[in-house]
Amino acid sequence: MDGVFIALEGPDGSGKSTIMEKIVEYFKMNHIEFIRTREPGGTKIGEEIRDLLLMKDNQNMAAETEALLYAASRSQHMHEEIMPALDMGKVVLCERFILSSLAYQGIGRGLGVDRIKQINDFAIHGLRPDLTLFFDIDPRRTLIRKVGNGRGDRLEQEGVEFHNRVYDGYRRLLRECTETIEVIDATQDIEGVFNQCIYHIENTLEYKEG
Repeated sequence: MDGVFIALEGPDGSGKSTIMEKIVEYFKMNHIEFIRTREPGGTKIGEEIRDLLLMKDNQNMAAETEALLYAASRSQHMHEEIMPALDMGKVVLCERFILSSLAYQGIGRGLGVDRIKQINDFAIHGLRPDLTLFFDIDPRRTLIRKVGNGRGDRLEQEGVEFHNRVYDGYRRLLRECTETIEVIDATQDIEGVFNQCIYHIENTLEYKEG
C-alpha cells in the first residue's frame, strides 16, 4: 500500500489530541504501520519553532512573522518526517496541517487565504493530506476556561473573538475546498467521535489499497 497522509484539524480544544491517542491505539492493535506527528513541530527544528510561536512572552509577534514561521516548520516537517514515511508506505497521522494556517493566519489574522496558500505551497510543494478530519465544535464551548485562567498558550490566549473568526474561517474553507475533508461532530462523546473518525479512516485506507 502507498503511504496515506491523514490530518486532524479543528479549533483549539476540540479534542484532536484525545482522539489521536485512540486512533494510535487502534492502529497498533491492527498492526498498521504509522507515524504520529504534529504541527507546528514534528522535528527538532520544528519543535524549536513551535516554542517561539506559542510562547506567551511573544505577544508582539507580527502576523506575517507568525505565518512564515508556521510555513518554515511545515517545510522541515515535510522533508524530514512526512515524505520519508509516505515513501515507506506508512500512514502519517498529523495534528494540524495547512488548513490550520489558512484558517488561523489567512482568516483569523486577516492576511488573506491566497497569500497563506502561496507561501505554504512554496514550503511544501503543494503537498496535501489524503484525508482531513475536521473536528467541528464552537470554540466558545472549549476555550472559556483556558482564556479565563491563563492556562492557554499564546494563540489560545487570543480570546474568543479571534477564535470565532478562525472557526468561521474553517467553515468557509470547508465550503470552498475541493480536497477530501470529513466533518466530525466533536460535540459527541469520545466514543462517538472516535467511531466517526475510524469510519472515514478505514474507507480511505481501503480506497488507497484498491
